[in-house]
Amino acid sequence: MSKEEQTSIVEKKVQILIKLRGYKRQKRVELKNAIGFYVKTSEGKTLIFCVPTEGTVGVAYINQLLKIIEEEELKKTMVVIGGRYTQAAKKKAKANKIELIPQIFPAFNLFDHKLVPKHEILATEEREALLEKYRAKPYQFPRIKLSDPAIVAIGAKAGDIVKVIRNSPTAGECFAYRYVVPD
Repeated sequence: MSKEEQTSIVEKKVQILIKLRGYKRQKRVELKNAIGFYVKTSEGKTLIFCVPTEGTVGVAYINQLLKIIEEEELKKTMVVIGGRYTQAAKKKAKANKIELIPQIFPAFNLFDHKLVPKHEILATEEREALLEKYRAKPYQFPRIKLSDPAIVAIGAKAGDIVKVIRNSPTAGECFAYRYVVPD
């Protein structure tokens, strides 16, 4: 696969991520060995750092990103790549609250497929009402891993409760709830 094809695939992943999470794209910036997408989120200004490589992303990329975060005073940062992350890069990113989008994240909208139901993160009020209704603790709900592509797509965090909405020919809409757990 050529470098141009890889770049376009990684950029497609970023565009899908922006759409699925409801971000507003502000600008695209060419960096020396990566592409940056600045977006507007509910948390403030965010940078999606796109590294179009087939190789491994190490601590050098994370350090470069940390400098940009400090200079731009960003609230949230994500890294989307076409390769893999080193363990050191994963550790440093986790320590600095940088979201790493895995290589397996699809370059298409997975919710467009008829077999993938809609997923929503419950708001705090909805979560409390649900827990009260079922007289349950969050960990008593069926679990879903943080690495699940649907969870990555909607941006859920460990500890969130996700509402899964399925269409049913007999019941109309059917709701299921999942507790997001770390990998």
